[in-house]
Amino acid sequence: MFIAKVIGNVVSTQKISKFRGMKLLLIQPYISKEGKLQGSGSSVVAVDSVGAGVGECVLFTQGSSARLTPTTKDAPVDAVIVGIVDSVEVEGKELEKP
Repeated sequence: MFIAKVIGNVVSTQKISKFRGMKLLLIQPYISKEGKLQGSGSSVVAVDSVGAGVGECVLFTQGSSARLTPTTKDAPVDAVIVGIVDSVEVEGKELEKP
């Protein structure tokens, strides 16, 4: 699993039937640097399976694991949001979220 920030919504009116009803979000993975979570500079489109929104910090998974949720089963998905992060602690210190 990875941590990311939701930075936008993705709207696709033409898509395969397995994607119908799936909410797509644009996320930016975080890296941990100098006691802070920082955006990696890259972005990923992920299926939202937990009701996340823009600006939230989320947990996501990629690859074959992304196709194991009830929402994404049997769909050609490479990334899925599986949780909303409340806090991140490293070595007893809570990391700041941007």
